[in-house]
Amino acid sequence: MPKNITTTFLSFSFVTLLSACSATQNENVSNRSSLELPVQSEIAQLPKDVASPEDVVDALTLSAILNEETPEPEVVQHDDVWKRIQSQLTMDVPQNRAVVAERNWYVRHPSYFERISKRATPFLYFIVEEIERRQMPIELALLPIVESAFDPFAYSHGRASGLWQFVPGTGNRFKLKQTWWYDGRRDVIAATHAALDYLSFLHKTLEGDWLNAIAAYNSGEGRLIRAIKRNRKKHLPTDFWSLDLPRETSAYVPKLLALADILKNEEEFNITWPRIANEPHIDVVDAKGQIDLAKAAKLAEMELNDLHQLNPGYNQWATDPKGPHKFVVPVDKVETFKQNLANLPKNERMSWSRYIVKSGDTLGLIAQKFNTSLAVLRDVNNIKGNIIRVRQALLIPTSSKALEEYSLTADNRLIKTQSKKRADKKINYTVKSGDTMWDISRDYKVNVRSLAKWNGMAPTDPIKPGQNLVIWQEEQKTTSSSTKKGVVRSVYYKVRSGDSLARIAQKFKVKVTDIAKWNNLNMKKYLQPGQSLKLYVDVTNT
Repeated sequence: MPKNITTTFLSFSFVTLLSACSATQNENVSNRSSLELPVQSEIAQLPKDVASPEDVVDALTLSAILNEETPEPEVVQHDDVWKRIQSQLTMDVPQNRAVVAERNWYVRHPSYFERISKRATPFLYFIVEEIERRQMPIELALLPIVESAFDPFAYSHGRASGLWQFVPGTGNRFKLKQTWWYDGRRDVIAATHAALDYLSFLHKTLEGDWLNAIAAYNSGEGRLIRAIKRNRKKHLPTDFWSLDLPRETSAYVPKLLALADILKNEEEFNITWPRIANEPHIDVVDAKGQIDLAKAAKLAEMELNDLHQLNPGYNQWATDPKGPHKFVVPVDKVETFKQNLANLPKNERMSWSRYIVKSGDTLGLIAQKFNTSLAVLRDVNNIKGNIIRVRQALLIPTSSKALEEYSLTADNRLIKTQSKKRADKKINYTVKSGDTMWDISRDYKVNVRSLAKWNGMAPTDPIKPGQNLVIWQEEQKTTSSSTKKGVVRSVYYKVRSGDSLARIAQKFKVKVTDIAKWNNLNMKKYLQPGQSLKLYVDVTNT
């Protein structure tokens, strides 16, 4: 008999056998689950033309043998990670106003995808692998675009940091270490594991609804739970689109779905996602001890900034003395780094200085001077508390290069942020005891969010006495002819012996508080002869 006829016959017989078996069970064992096989005593009573469980197994086995030549479904291999993501997108994307509005923005800014792909290149393959391993929706691989535009150094007005934008509290909750030396929220490997752990938790907590879980990632599960409870109380649906959520969260999920829609239908929207090779780009090497980043870069045969860019969790010029000491490196540098690291004597991992304590020194001032932390000085020198004595010798870890060369440390990034011109006039302000961001913004008539942004902060970040802030203001406009207020010009005045703020203010017909503001003065301190003051005065009245 030809093979295809044989196969058809067996398939027909197999279906008949199963039907007969099922019918007999329903008739003879009516009070047992239809999925439970008959016991042996019942089998003996079955008619001879009804299949026993053994016959069913034999039929399945024979069918498998006859069809063993049937080819397995072809697994599509992609050479581009974006294509790999595209092939697995499954979330329903409603064409509502919220999604369309977000999608239209992305489509109007095609260059945005070039920037995204460039930043995502080292990390996207790793993220996709982790999501697939956990069997989570592949759309989550696009979430760092919404969160940070794939910038691991991103910092938001809500104190969220890193690729996955963890706030300090949630970072602590998911074991992301945050110290002066290291911030795990910016460590892409650690933060990715934490983000997927958090999303898994939210998915379970919110009864398996992925859109609600994603929304909760933005605003916290407490807010989503309360919104769901309110709707249930009113007998309303509890899906994402039916919940009353903050504006930011209401736009957050549509942004992700819009990106998924554009990726899935890139030709329709005429958007090109620059290719990212579908292969490992990075690997992790554990240095197993504190090490200077410049020395680590030399061992990996990399530029310092290139290594630091892959390891944004390191705030300072070296790894945290108490760890972690892991480095993300390109796959083609792994063996070189490992071999050179193994050959490096332990006493050459860090540079050290010997410092003799002078009169007036404090442990805090010494730590600040050498860009290290109090904890390190105490630990290295076996000091308890803060007491040191004059002529005491301290061992201090120091950077092997000038600190300016570690351009991605927290301090150098802050300097770059504060130096970026925002207006005509830059004011350097030193925080005093009792100051708040709100008070400073009111005194200088600037927006508190702008003030925070100029200083690489969030509006809710704490400030402390002695901290330096920059304030940008527009110069007062002058005209060539007199107006009702006259002609306002900037002048410089050199303080003379016996001068006071009140006397100078009276002379130039300005306010004492304005002079202090223009020159960043502490009004409780005396002026010094020869000191130069900048004043904005109406020259028609002087």
